[in-house]
Amino acid sequence: MRKSLRVVTTGIAAVAAAATVALAPLPAAQAAPAPKVLRAAPHGSGTDCTVGHPCSVEGARDAARRVTGDRAVRVELADGTYALTRPLKLGPDDSGVTWAAAPGAEPVLSGGRAVTGWTANADGTWTAKAPEGVTPRQLFVDGRRAVRARGASCAAAVCDATKTGMTGAGKTGIAQWARPTDAEAVISVRWRNYHCRIASVTGDVMTFAQPCWTNSASGTNRTGPAWDSTTVDSTRYAKVAFFENAPELLDQPGEFVWNSTARTVTYLPRKGEDPRRFRAVTPVTENLLVVDGARDVRVTGLRFAYAAYRQPSTDEGYAGMQAGLTLTGATGPVDHAGRYYTKPAAALTVRGGRHVVVDRTEFTHLGGAGAVFEQGTQDSTLTRSRFTDLSSGAAYIGDTEPLPAAELVGARNTVSYNTVRDTGVEYTDAVGIWAGYEAGTVIDHNTLQDLPYSAISVGWGWNQPEAQKSVLRDNRITNNRITDVMRVEHEQHDGGAIYTQGAQPGTVVSGNYINRSAYGNTERDGNGIYLDEQSSHIAVTGNVITRIGYKWVSNWADYGIDNHATGNWVDTDAPALAGTGSTMSDNHTGLDRLPAEAVAVAERAGAQGRGRVEQLRPDLARTGTATQSSTDGAATAARVVDGDTSTDSRTLAEAGAWWQVDLGTARHVGQVEIWNDAAMTTGAFDVQFAEDAAFTDATTVHVDGKALRPTVIDTDTQARYVRVRLTGTGRVGLSQVLVHP
Repeated sequence: MRKSLRVVTTGIAAVAAAATVALAPLPAAQAAPAPKVLRAAPHGSGTDCTVGHPCSVEGARDAARRVTGDRAVRVELADGTYALTRPLKLGPDDSGVTWAAAPGAEPVLSGGRAVTGWTANADGTWTAKAPEGVTPRQLFVDGRRAVRARGASCAAAVCDATKTGMTGAGKTGIAQWARPTDAEAVISVRWRNYHCRIASVTGDVMTFAQPCWTNSASGTNRTGPAWDSTTVDSTRYAKVAFFENAPELLDQPGEFVWNSTARTVTYLPRKGEDPRRFRAVTPVTENLLVVDGARDVRVTGLRFAYAAYRQPSTDEGYAGMQAGLTLTGATGPVDHAGRYYTKPAAALTVRGGRHVVVDRTEFTHLGGAGAVFEQGTQDSTLTRSRFTDLSSGAAYIGDTEPLPAAELVGARNTVSYNTVRDTGVEYTDAVGIWAGYEAGTVIDHNTLQDLPYSAISVGWGWNQPEAQKSVLRDNRITNNRITDVMRVEHEQHDGGAIYTQGAQPGTVVSGNYINRSAYGNTERDGNGIYLDEQSSHIAVTGNVITRIGYKWVSNWADYGIDNHATGNWVDTDAPALAGTGSTMSDNHTGLDRLPAEAVAVAERAGAQGRGRVEQLRPDLARTGTATQSSTDGAATAARVVDGDTSTDSRTLAEAGAWWQVDLGTARHVGQVEIWNDAAMTTGAFDVQFAEDAAFTDATTVHVDGKALRPTVIDTDTQARYVRVRLTGTGRVGLSQVLVHP
């Protein structure tokens, strides 16, 4: 470590010293010495670390430790792939060193191993031996992620899950599979995600690897409050999303399967792929770079790729609790605040770091997460970096202990100007950017899009006492661009584009642009800004929030207090905030066009500077007259055109039930949005367009199944009347119908 001398004086001596310094003439300015530059290369060796004789990355680290005095050290990595069989570890002795790409270079720290020697099979698949000691969980072909062979979903009526296992092996054909114990069940229940390997098949009954299944089922007393209602054996369990990793399921191009007995990988190539020429890589090494207890380390211009996350392939499996954290171990302390959950393995981990800078770095093709700052990391930054194609989340900042020892408090860390896209690919409960019990964290000007669950999550603890008084405070979630998140095809519920937990005084959520969160959902479930559980003392100001599947802001719990939503621009309304002292004021609600001021806020959000804003479309129904064939309860048909997706109206259950709006005069109709009500009652219906009240020569579009939030129908017609008419059984139940010109 490069050390500098610091003299500390106290009392009268300190005053005298200060006076002396003030009276002494200023010394001439001296330029800092140029940094010592050490060179590394993919196949470097030795200890010279010069241009002609570069070192390995570990050799460069060791050489940097030998540099004495106050001279800065810079390790420059040449172009190419650095195949790491173990993490590069930096400790206190590596403080003050910059790790950077050499000018013009694109160095890649890789944890991957090549899968070679492919041979053709008669059915069009190709097979190769896995590298020794490797259990492939992911496979990337020419940089494109392959999919573990998977089947269709299996409803609870067939695959009935219990605390000890599951039925359905016979009816699904699993009992006849050649190697059912290589396969996994993948299950989503509300916000939780589970991946457990089949351990045995006896008749129609399957058991699963332990402790994965026990930790996924009820009764552990080690999970969050009332979470037995979202376990695999709960009443909310509806199906196995799919079973995966069986040769009997290998039927789609781009799928692969791992054979643990033969230790082979079998792959069905996509069109244009030639296994004799392509490059196939599987992640093997976890934690490519670990910074443990170091200060003033800078990492810039590097790329992290093909890092592994081994836990899900073990008997631990993946018993997801929330946000990509899992319950592990066969036993553990009773806890309802999530203190003892396990974060996913990450390509880059910083533990107890001070003033660590990760800048202009890329994380891609990972089997786990991108970066983790934990165990008391402070005053550190993750900036201007890109995260794409990750099995888990992009960044995890902090821990789940509400009152840690002073040296373990996470504080004043910044995550800014990053781009996060297509993360949570395998573990769909993972969030884009997560922060636990943190103080003074800044999450600013990031762009997050195309994510399966929440984009940004800050805080922890639910309604437990631990969340009332913790180190959480003064966090800032500002100027982020969040689009197309909580994507409904992944069936992750009860989240939001921005999600918070716990009392965190001084926390601000402002200047964010949120567009399309849980858009197209089947129920009221996805939020814009979700102040969940005990979220308290949070200001939500000046955000632009549009096209949300449920509420633009949600603060449902009466023990979440003193939250204030002010000056936001939104295209719907929301109920008043719950909790003592919470207020909503001066918000611009029910908009069908964004004003210039809102557009300017939205354009400034995100990592890329001026960004595109999806403008709202005028709503002709807003000024129309709504009627319906009958009314169930006190609700009126006008609730469907009030610009508020939280209010409903429904008809009685009757044949041919309908709701309609009279636009007042014939207008051009280019699009209609049908928003289902809370109970999802509207299914199998016609949308009719006519110029007269008798619906003579009406144009009709039929919709099978249940209406979504929303069902969007593009058309090109003239109409004065727009009607939603039931063709099946039941009733028409709607929360909103928008008619766009």
